[in-house]
Amino acid sequence: MLTRDFDYSLPAAAIAQQPAPRGASRLLVLDREGEERHRRISDLPALLRPGDLLVVNDTRVLPARLYGRVAGTGGGTRASRELELLLVEGLGEREWEVLARPGKRARPAAVIEISDPSGGADPGSGVFAEVVALAGDGRRRVRFSEPIEPHLDRLGHVPLPPYIHRPDQPTDRERYQTVYARRPGAIAAPTAGLHFSDELLAALERVGIERAALTLHVGIGTFKPVTAPLVSDHRMDRERYEIPEDTAAAVARARAGGRRVVAVGTTVVRALEGAAAAAAAANGEVPAGAGTTDLFITPGFRFQVVDALLTNFHLPRSTLLMLVSAFAGRERVLAGYQEALGLGYRFFSYGDAMLAERRPEA
Repeated sequence: MLTRDFDYSLPAAAIAQQPAPRGASRLLVLDREGEERHRRISDLPALLRPGDLLVVNDTRVLPARLYGRVAGTGGGTRASRELELLLVEGLGEREWEVLARPGKRARPAAVIEISDPSGGADPGSGVFAEVVALAGDGRRRVRFSEPIEPHLDRLGHVPLPPYIHRPDQPTDRERYQTVYARRPGAIAAPTAGLHFSDELLAALERVGIERAALTLHVGIGTFKPVTAPLVSDHRMDRERYEIPEDTAAAVARARAGGRRVVAVGTTVVRALEGAAAAAAAANGEVPAGAGTTDLFITPGFRFQVVDALLTNFHLPRSTLLMLVSAFAGRERVLAGYQEALGLGYRFFSYGDAMLAERRPEA
């Protein structure tokens, strides 16, 4: 497969810069026709089937973007924001892999004072990060002067995706988080879940739709572009997941009873299908427990667990678009994208959604 086979033209105006109110987004139902195809996320209680098992990702996004200045470069608010760090992966009590921008200012042995966004005459926070090594893929390994996690609520910023061309705002602290987020560890939101309000979840429960949760901490690989001309040459970053005992049991009951497993987002698909693949279970058994997955789902993949998928509209040439294409058919998905663009749907993290059933050949 060629990477260019998953390309499409996207006007910048179609990329959502602000979220819609929870429960108000538009929904393209890929398996409907005509006007029935274009619904609202609030229609999910009528679109799903009683007995469906809805599986969500309860990861919680860290305020993982930090700003600072290299020690010795001068003070002041402007200087204090001269360097940006994005936490990627914790390596110990005080060490993290980070992405630094601009990278040339984060050389080994550089000491970075983290800025306090509350401002004031001296924006320094008293927390420092020393660059101890280059880590590949443009990453740095840094050692903080003390554990950074207790300081993130005060010093961190919401790590909005790079295609949202604005600074994070106070409202993003709540809105770039699902209402059922419980377990901190992600540096990007499982965006299909951003559509749900407590009221919508209650409405789904009233019509007999079961819900279960797992955790997959979304990493920087979510935004890693596919640059290789051949899809098969791309390598996924590993992401950590955990499937609780009650969720594994709920999936087993649904499958045994002929009920559908509906994944809320591509992260749920990767966790469920990755766990089944790791268990080498031909019957789609999903074992409970923690693990990591670098599963790269492309057309031709044989799904064992997930029957339906709620997902947002994804970037051209992205691994997420390839996963959705594997699930619902590349031509159908790309045609649906063009239809959505023509009707003014909003794309990417803060955009609208699509609901698709798995194609029989998948």
